[in-house]
Amino acid sequence: MQVQSMNFKARAGEKLADQRLQNNLKKLSTKFVSARATAIREIDFEATRAALKERRNRALENLDVWLEQFEAQAAQRGTTVLYAETTADAARLVAEIAQRHGVRKVIKSKSMVTEEMRLNQVLAEMGVQSVETDLGEYILQINDNEPPSHIIAPVVHKDKDEIADLFARVHRKPRLTDISEMTREARDTLRPEFLSADMGVTGGNFVIAETGSVAIVTNEGNEGMCTVMPRVHVAVTGIEKVLPTLEDLATVIRLLPRSATGQSISNYLSLLTGPRAPDERDGPEHMYIVLVDGGRSGLLGGEFQEMLRCIRCGACMNHCPVYQKIGGHAYGWVYPGPMGSVLTPSYTGIENALDLPQAATLCGECNRVCPASIPLSDLLRKLREKQMERGLRPWQERLGLKLWAYMALRPSLYALATRLAAWTLKRMGGDQGRIARMPLGKGWSATRDMPAPKGGTFREQYREYRRSNQER
Repeated sequence: MQVQSMNFKARAGEKLADQRLQNNLKKLSTKFVSARATAIREIDFEATRAALKERRNRALENLDVWLEQFEAQAAQRGTTVLYAETTADAARLVAEIAQRHGVRKVIKSKSMVTEEMRLNQVLAEMGVQSVETDLGEYILQINDNEPPSHIIAPVVHKDKDEIADLFARVHRKPRLTDISEMTREARDTLRPEFLSADMGVTGGNFVIAETGSVAIVTNEGNEGMCTVMPRVHVAVTGIEKVLPTLEDLATVIRLLPRSATGQSISNYLSLLTGPRAPDERDGPEHMYIVLVDGGRSGLLGGEFQEMLRCIRCGACMNHCPVYQKIGGHAYGWVYPGPMGSVLTPSYTGIENALDLPQAATLCGECNRVCPASIPLSDLLRKLREKQMERGLRPWQERLGLKLWAYMALRPSLYALATRLAAWTLKRMGGDQGRIARMPLGKGWSATRDMPAPKGGTFREQYREYRRSNQER
C-alpha cells in the first residue's frame, strides 16, 4: 500500500462531506465501543493490562534473545524462519518461496503486514494469483483492490447495500440483501479457491519463543483453510510480535478480543507449530515464518519504544473522535487512527506524514482504552515537538507559537496583549458583534468568520460572572 499520508487534510475534508460514510461510521460507537465496554467488565481490566504491559516490555527489552530462541525452537519443529529488514525484502522472500515451490495460486487471510509489503501486487507481477479470504478483505479486493479502512473490520466504511450491489456485479448473480445469504454466496465463491491453492499466506498475531509456534486469532475460520489445505504455509509478522511463553499469550488473549470486537474470546485461536508430521493427516508440507523489521527496530531503546507494545486490537481508533468522523482511508496508509498517527511517521518518516501527529484532539480516550497502556497522546505530542524542532511545520504556525510562548512567559505583557486583542476584536465586530475581517491567516476572509468574543480579559469576564451570580 503506497504512503499517501501527505494528503490527509484533503482526504479528511472529502470524508466529512460523505454522508453515507458518516452513517456507516456510526457502527463504531453503536457496536464496537459498547460491546467492548460490556466485555471489559468481565475481568479486572486495570490489573490485566498492567500484566500485559509488563510481559510485553519484558519481551521488547530483550527482543534479540527471544527472537533467537523462537528461531531455534521453530527450526527444531521443521519451520524455516526468515528475517526481512524492509517490507520490500519481505515481499521478495515470499515471492521466492512461491517460485521455489511452483506456486500459481495463493490464498490469504487478513494481514496488515502484507499490506505494508504490497504483497498482492508483488505476487501479481510475477504471475501468481492471490485471493483474499477474510470476508472484509475479499470485498475490498473485488472492489478494484480497495485498501482497508480499519485493521479489524476492513470494510466498516461500507453498508450492506453497497456490498449487495458489488456482489451482484462481480458474481453476476441475483442481488441478495439478507446477510446470511450474502455470506453464503461469498463462501460458495471462495470454497474452490481454498481447494485449488498451492500456498497459504497468513499474518501472525504473535510468535511464541517457548515453542516456536505462531498464534493466529480469527473469527471466520478462513485462517484454518489457509493453513491446512495448501502444501505451503507462510506466516508473516513483525519482529516485535514475539512473546516469551504461552502464559504470556494467555494474558494477551484475555484482552485482545475484548478490546477489538467486544468478545470474551474469538471464534478461532490457532497455535501452529511446524509443518505436517509423517503421521499427521493435515497441515502443510512446508512452513515458513517471515519476521519483518520495516522500521520497528528503529523504535527500540528510544522514546517511541512503547508503541511496539501494540497488539493491533483497534480500540484506539474505535474510540477516537477524529477516526469516528473520517474513517481510515483519510490517514493514507496501512494503520489509521491514533496508532497509525504514531506508526506511520515512525515507519515511513515524519516528513512523509506531516499532518498525522496533528490528526488528534489529544483527548486521551485512546490512552484510557488501550490494553497495552500505550500513552498515545504523549507520543503524538512528541512527534509534534520533533516536527517543530526540524522546521517541518508551516512558518506561520512556528512563528505564531513562538510569539505565544514569549508572551505566556511574561504575564503582564500577556495581560496587556489580551486587553488589546479584546478591544481590537470588539472594534472589528461592529454593530453585528462578529468579526468581519481578520488580516492574519489565509483561512479568514469576509465570508469565513466566527462570533466575536465578548470584550475584556478573562479576569474581567470572571469578575462580571461572579457579580451576576451574586445579584441573583
